[in-house]
Amino acid sequence: MKYAIIADIHGNLEALQTILEDAKNQNPTHYVCLGDVVGYNANPKECLKIIRDMNIPCVKGNHDEYCSTDEPLEGFNPAAADAVHWTRKQLSDDDKAWLRDLKYSKMVANFTIVHATLDAPERWGYVFDKLAAAASFPYQNTSVCFFGHTHVPVAFMRDTAVRGGTYSKFKVDPAKKYFVNVGAVGQPRDNNPKAAYVIYDMNAGTIELRRLDYDIETTQKKILAAGLPERLAERLAYGR
Repeated sequence: MKYAIIADIHGNLEALQTILEDAKNQNPTHYVCLGDVVGYNANPKECLKIIRDMNIPCVKGNHDEYCSTDEPLEGFNPAAADAVHWTRKQLSDDDKAWLRDLKYSKMVANFTIVHATLDAPERWGYVFDKLAAAASFPYQNTSVCFFGHTHVPVAFMRDTAVRGGTYSKFKVDPAKKYFVNVGAVGQPRDNNPKAAYVIYDMNAGTIELRRLDYDIETTQKKILAAGLPERLAERLAYGR
């Protein structure tokens, strides 16, 4: 089996379409989504429809949660909060109900998917370093767990200790545990504006990060036309 694993689409239709077109050429047998289908960008409803129509395993991200409820936006920066308020107005009651019903984590085949962390997925903690990754490993019952949320592709491995770093492609040792961030489709933050996703070839035992150029200019124009914060359009060109 071969899985295309996507995360943090954030309403970026151009990036999602580019990723799915590339993924099709990799001949995956399955797809999964690690959450944050909506938020930040100008096509939340269109991106949500694509993911719903694909009928794939999907877990809930923090933007999925906040955009589908009326909860106060504590801890959100002003641009993100503005985008949540705007997105809430774009989604139907049915869209919101689908997002609310998503689970925080899920097992797929013999691996796990989560948006943020495994130790407290509903608290939306960020995993940037080995210390933060170490907190999830005791809750990981599979060799591999994929996560998102930080928009920064990085892989952590635990054997006698926890190690981590950037990656392009590596082979999975079933005797070890891996906690792998697949990067962001719709808003990369690793100083690389290219959309990111992962191909997990379970037969070959390999995890490959793929990066793709997409039509950033069109996405930016849509953000500005929607009246969303200019900062959300600008950052896409720089990948941060």
